[in-house]
Amino acid sequence: MSARQPYRPDPAILELGDDFYDRVEPARFPKLVPRFLNRRWAERVGLGELNDAAWAAHFGRFEPLPDNLKQPLALRYHGHQFRHYNPEIGDGRGFLFGQLRDDRDRLLDFGTKGSGTTPWSRRADGRLTLKGGVREVLATEMLEALGVNTSKSFALFETGEALHRGDEPSPTRSSVLTRLSHGHIRIGSFQRLAFFEDGANIAKLTRYSLAKLFDELPVDDDAANAARLFDLVATRTAGLAASYLAAGFVHGVLNSDNINITGESFDYGPWRFTPEWDSGFTAAYFDEIGLYAFGRQPEAIHWDVAQLAGCLALIGEAPVLADILAAWPLRYEEALIEALLSRLGIESRGAADDRPLAAALIEALQSREVGIDRIFFDWRGGRDPGGETYASPPFRALAAKIEGRFRKPSHPYWSDHVPCSMHIEEVEAIWAAIAGHDDWAPLEAKIAAVRRMGDAMRADAAA
Repeated sequence: MSARQPYRPDPAILELGDDFYDRVEPARFPKLVPRFLNRRWAERVGLGELNDAAWAAHFGRFEPLPDNLKQPLALRYHGHQFRHYNPEIGDGRGFLFGQLRDDRDRLLDFGTKGSGTTPWSRRADGRLTLKGGVREVLATEMLEALGVNTSKSFALFETGEALHRGDEPSPTRSSVLTRLSHGHIRIGSFQRLAFFEDGANIAKLTRYSLAKLFDELPVDDDAANAARLFDLVATRTAGLAASYLAAGFVHGVLNSDNINITGESFDYGPWRFTPEWDSGFTAAYFDEIGLYAFGRQPEAIHWDVAQLAGCLALIGEAPVLADILAAWPLRYEEALIEALLSRLGIESRGAADDRPLAAALIEALQSREVGIDRIFFDWRGGRDPGGETYASPPFRALAAKIEGRFRKPSHPYWSDHVPCSMHIEEVEAIWAAIAGHDDWAPLEAKIAAVRRMGDAMRADAAA
């Protein structure tokens, strides 16, 4: 284990007991070929010295980590899927494999995707396509670089099975993914308990969430705990919604079972980055009414948070929860201003100065004259070509608001000819190289480029 960061197992989920999960067995795969190993995050959780055999043992065959969970746990939850309540879901092709502390003393979970069937698989095969695994790696790497609170892709192994899917050419290659997440407690976890009118376990899960995920000491008053947890979740989810828009990101499936109470984004299926600030841009072909379109994501997350309020009302005071919920749009607005200025590389000067600047930036973005990535790249990098590219009134108004507020960029990334992006054409080209020629170089090059951009943004923020 790393001398700098010790491995610190903490299987806290066992405190909740068998009402919250089912013990399951991982699938056995014909082969395990490492396709992505997140050695950077391995260092941060004390696993930096794992050799190749140990990576495969723990994150391909899912042999227990030392002093950790002895058997994987498929978590139980319900959820609204495109606003329709579904009581038949849960971890259907994944499980919780282990828990440990990172270098910030946060409790993190190892969760899987494609690791086999569970009691909640609903006749599915419990597997993950290799393309799906590659796409999740790309999504998490890009979002992390852009400062979005996201799960991390920890390990991706190709598994040697031929999978059949109705929405892509089949048979297709298979994989198993391990995520590193700050908790796996979803809004849907509370919904399941509310469905069964199980106030005792809602109170238990609330206390667990406060203590283990928010590092707050619960009190003996269930109503007070409910209000405090809901207040924390409201703030975190408002920040999540804001970060999606500032990143130009569309998650695609913001069902209540896909909303983590810590406000950490996870579970990437039909995601996309919108090239321009297009409120109606959707990621999922099956989202026919644009319920989870780019500009409607705050509305969707707010709706999901309202479902949590209804669950917590079983142990809390409904008027208190309602007041917190009513304040969510203002929290989102404040978080959006912060997220936009952060991506632009501008320090806050307070609401009186920040609000007009953010409004001018949104108006410029909404003009759709230039792509989102290019706008942030040019203006954060100190380039304002004026009449060449940004001559229109919205950009001249933005220039006036920004004058004197930039920090000089220090990283060479900002001198590149083009910004780093992650649009669908790039993702498909990366997959085409893998599917057609087993060429992994484009994926590796993209990850390196994304991490370089992330390093540039962090370096400037720390300057």
